Amino acid sequence: MEATMALRLPRDAASVPLIRQMFDATLNALGVEPVIRDDIELMLTEACANVIRHAGPSDEYTVSACVYDDLCVIRVIDTGRGFDPHAVRPPAPGAEHGRGLQIMRALADDIRFTNRRENGAVVCLEKRLRFAPGAAGPSLMTV
Repeated sequence: MEATMALRLPRDAASVPLIRQMFDATLNALGVEPVIRDDIELMLTEACANVIRHAGPSDEYTVSACVYDDLCVIRVIDTGRGFDPHAVRPPAPGAEHGRGLQIMRALADDIRFTNRRENGAVVCLEKRLRFAPGAAGPSLMTV
């Protein structure tokens, strides 16, 4: 079995808590361990915050999450100008912003950035899931 959720959201800071809570509730219902859910929540928050801050001039973005067995794949897709992740410089010590890519790289098991020619960027985050004993997720995934 595969579980998939996707939402098209306005490029507005108010969309971030909504998507974060929806994905967390879904992972919680499947029985994903809290520490893994916390990592996913932070990765998702950083990816969405980067779209909101940097993906102009687009008005919206799409977030999808798929659970395949013990793997969660999140895609954050914008329609902005795109970016080169290798050109992003580390923040200065004490800077209040600029650590989103570092945080995502530290928490994800795999991360990929794809620019779509003159049509935005895709950030793909993968995280291996661990389930609490007796969780519904593993039995649903083997159906």
